[in-house]
Amino acid sequence: MDRRALLKLTVAGLGAGATALLSGCAEDSTAADGPQPGRDSAGDRNRLHVPPLVESSPGAGQPRTFDLIVQAGRSAIVPAGETDTWGYNGTQLGPTLRVRRGEQVRVNVRNTLGEATSVHWHGMHVPATADGGPHQSIDPGATWSPVWTVDQPAATLWYHPHPHGQTEAHVYRGLSGMLIVDDDDEARLALPRTYGVDDIPVIVQDKTFDETGRLIDTTHVGTGMLGDTILVNGTAGAQFTATSDRVRMRLLNASTARSYAFGFADDREFDLIATDGGLLAAPLRTARITLTPGERAEIIVSLTGGEQVMFRSYPQDLGASGAGTGADDMFDVLRLDAAAGLRSSPPTPDRLTRLDRLPASAARTTRRFEINLDRINDEKMDMSRVDQVVTMNTTEIWEVANTTRTPHNFHVHGVRFQILTIDGQDPPAELAGWKDTVYTPPGIPLRLIMRFTGSTDPVTPYMYHCHMLWHEDIGMMGQFVIVAPGEQAATIPTAEHQHD
Repeated sequence: MDRRALLKLTVAGLGAGATALLSGCAEDSTAADGPQPGRDSAGDRNRLHVPPLVESSPGAGQPRTFDLIVQAGRSAIVPAGETDTWGYNGTQLGPTLRVRRGEQVRVNVRNTLGEATSVHWHGMHVPATADGGPHQSIDPGATWSPVWTVDQPAATLWYHPHPHGQTEAHVYRGLSGMLIVDDDDEARLALPRTYGVDDIPVIVQDKTFDETGRLIDTTHVGTGMLGDTILVNGTAGAQFTATSDRVRMRLLNASTARSYAFGFADDREFDLIATDGGLLAAPLRTARITLTPGERAEIIVSLTGGEQVMFRSYPQDLGASGAGTGADDMFDVLRLDAAAGLRSSPPTPDRLTRLDRLPASAARTTRRFEINLDRINDEKMDMSRVDQVVTMNTTEIWEVANTTRTPHNFHVHGVRFQILTIDGQDPPAELAGWKDTVYTPPGIPLRLIMRFTGSTDPVTPYMYHCHMLWHEDIGMMGQFVIVAPGEQAATIPTAEHQHD
């Protein structure tokens, strides 16, 4: 597909989520009949595991404190047998952390693995020392206890490891969890909000298992490892029983390489109400939403009592060439079974939040980032090198271009951004909200605008990188520090190891 055709899809808005450039193909649902990768041809499904909310211990005048233990274990994910997995407070994945805007929180992360790891709060606006990137390495037996004040609107975020050169392996073994931010504005809206009942986490991952049920690595081709079995919240062949006529699904693409074009088997439309950084100004009615690795979205789907509907991932056109993209695959993801008698829910509000656009005229600096092969701007990741120096309380435009024919996306730590243009055109409605991760199709330049606020730190960097994790691991990542006006970047240490 040439650039003109791909742009036409964008402007038409034929997809949603990561970008309309990744438009899902609106194929007849009967096209899924017959064997498909990861499909459950027998029709048997497993009850969806809903990660518990992690308990906290608030103290008078002290931060609300959560405890996470990074641990190894054994999990029975597919019928063939058990496999070695990693998890937080369990054998795979982790509990859901729920925090509120304005409160101070502390997370005690204890690493009981036999190797170092880290925990990055993806999408969270935190000081650089609390970001959990490769510079906040947690040694075996050590505990890391970052403290920060939650200072951002309600949103669906997540947490995952970020060790330099090993992120894909640690996430693939099971280390991921959802992180929800609440605020007063979102709480005033008539939205489904009972966790695990009409407001459910949907953490989607692809894995590969051998004939004994053992989790195995696959060959790195194109985007990275692509699995043939879809898990939702760690459940293969997942099924959820709905008891209300509207269900809020918090979608998270926690796969290491695969993109998904989500939709329902009967092509019913749903309300897209939020993307990475929080609520959209108004709900968007759509039948497809595409998420690349690391992206999130919140949707509300309406159900009728007694019905059964399959939530699927459809083929996508990534605008890329070559093998190893997984773009032609179709999967059943999650079956929704509606109870015979459903509790009635209010309709989705017509307006969700005020969404002020950052004007391009406010930008003080414009930076360009070229993604090519295993590097950004012809530089492979170097833990000791500062690639960009940003001044606090300034607005910048970052121009991002994928100069390869391989799919990539772009994630920035510690800040949200808005999309100014895609190939010189205004973004479609589904990309008009706040983002922190975005698809960068081959040959299509994007202009992102962001404002840097919070705290300065000339020593500790944030990251920007492709969130297809094999790409990140092999060098497609850079570092930036945020400094006060007139301040210079300092020499950064290789890593800040946390020891007991």
